[in-house]
Amino acid sequence: MTAIARNVLLRYQQSFSVQSGCFLQAHVLSLCTPGSLYWRHRPLPIIICQKFASLSYGTSPLNVFTLTIKRVKSYRTHIMIRSLSSSRALQGEVPLTSDQYPSIKRGRFSQVCPDDVAFFESVLPGRVVTGSDDLEAANTDWLRMCRGQSKVLLRPQATDEVSTILKYCNEHNLAVVPQGGNTGLVGGSVPVFDEIIISTSLMNQVIEFNSLSGILTCQAGCILENLELFVQEEGFTMPLDLGAKGSCHIGGNVATSAGGIRFLRYGSLHGNTLGVEAVLADGEIFDGLSSLRKDNTGYDLKQLLIGSEGTLGIITAVCILCPPKPRSVNLALLGCRSFQAVLDTYKFSKEKLGEILSAFELIDCESMKIQETYGGHVNPLQGETLPFYVVVETSGSNKDHDELKMSSFLEEVMGKGYVVDGTIASESFQFKNMWSLREGIAASLMKAGVVYKYDLSFSIEGFYELVDVMREKLKGDALHVCGYGHLGDGNLHLNIVGPTLSKEFLSLIEPFVFEWTSDRGGSVSAEHGIGFKKRDAIQFSKTEKQIGIMQQVKSIFDPKGILNPYKTIPSGS
Repeated sequence: MTAIARNVLLRYQQSFSVQSGCFLQAHVLSLCTPGSLYWRHRPLPIIICQKFASLSYGTSPLNVFTLTIKRVKSYRTHIMIRSLSSSRALQGEVPLTSDQYPSIKRGRFSQVCPDDVAFFESVLPGRVVTGSDDLEAANTDWLRMCRGQSKVLLRPQATDEVSTILKYCNEHNLAVVPQGGNTGLVGGSVPVFDEIIISTSLMNQVIEFNSLSGILTCQAGCILENLELFVQEEGFTMPLDLGAKGSCHIGGNVATSAGGIRFLRYGSLHGNTLGVEAVLADGEIFDGLSSLRKDNTGYDLKQLLIGSEGTLGIITAVCILCPPKPRSVNLALLGCRSFQAVLDTYKFSKEKLGEILSAFELIDCESMKIQETYGGHVNPLQGETLPFYVVVETSGSNKDHDELKMSSFLEEVMGKGYVVDGTIASESFQFKNMWSLREGIAASLMKAGVVYKYDLSFSIEGFYELVDVMREKLKGDALHVCGYGHLGDGNLHLNIVGPTLSKEFLSLIEPFVFEWTSDRGGSVSAEHGIGFKKRDAIQFSKTEKQIGIMQQVKSIFDPKGILNPYKTIPSGS
């Protein structure tokens, strides 16, 4: 594997500069002779791009590489290749989704023929992918639970190209699935059968940034972490932060209405997305790329596209309102002996930290053990093993003021007995390590077995109850049952690790988890979306009337149903 890592040829496909930033995308093309790879370019004030690529030999993925582009001397951009140990890359072939769900029947869509491929080549010369090995990663979801059979992947660079593609597909009754970074957790970004994949990976340009208002206008394929680095140079920050930020695309974030750890401070993308440009099923362009903070003229149609998961249109560009970058950030990891103590700590944090409280994240003991066993992390609190840990972050504009408030808060919660142990990050590496404890849980779980993930929303008081219920229910069957997530907004990530991917094990979990959630007024999807895997579970959170209205909206936007079929809308639509 190390030999392969030293022998990868990277071809730069596109680069561009906007104001003070320049993003580059690297693509694995073929194997070549060893040697350092450089690309001469003009001075670049900020260049960091991370991309995951899976190399295959035959049908077995051999390795996964992290490709990092960074600034070096003489204005050269140096490609660094690190071998990444990943159990996902070494697992066997994922069963086809159509085999796992035989009750799902392929729609009456046309199959791609040579004439179709020839047309796509005429529109996207050199950007049509048809090789089965090249399509393997795009056909498989991140959790390795769903796998489609697409024979064609298209890589447009502009909205007009997407428009031409969809107009043709609509006329020829060809189903499509839009795909960004393919980091989704509900099977929404991969084909179910042989739908054409439309990737936004080359639609990665920043169109405009207004440094007065903090409004960013960019294409849908921009990677979230790249955008964060770009706006930071202008003194701003993105209103969302996710564990997948190094791979996910902003268009996919908007299409799924992603939440993340900054939701508590900055709210949802429904509020922070000012404008959306999208291409509808018939190829018409929905030109809603407005940067106005206020526009009360008729129905706010962009809100239908936010969270629609590519079923109503393919988002091609967005306007995002970015808040000012905090000048002062404090981070603490605290340990609690009971969930009631966690609740007391949260309530007190709102009272004492107020406007500077930016994150309040829960990590249970089982999640911490997963990180220690599979993630290579060391628990910073080396005393007794505690059942619950919380990550508390503040962000503001006055360093002395914020530090004083955090210190006073910590002193009082420990004095009251809510918190029995804790540590504060004082160095940059400590900030990184502390956040990686929380954000890296999902990746570490993948090394423990087959992960069944549930993204649920409850009242904060009942946030953790289901985890205890499932531990008891699956005793002797599950390898691990853990709960973590965004306690500040009631979003629980319930993760159940099983030995294999099996219907028998799944039947022990579903529909019980959905029924239990529904009975307590919760939501079966807090931030991950519905996708393919939860489309029949939406009935536990929405009424029959509400689902019927959604089906009517779908038929208006996409009469032939070619946009991301089998997703979001439940069976029978």
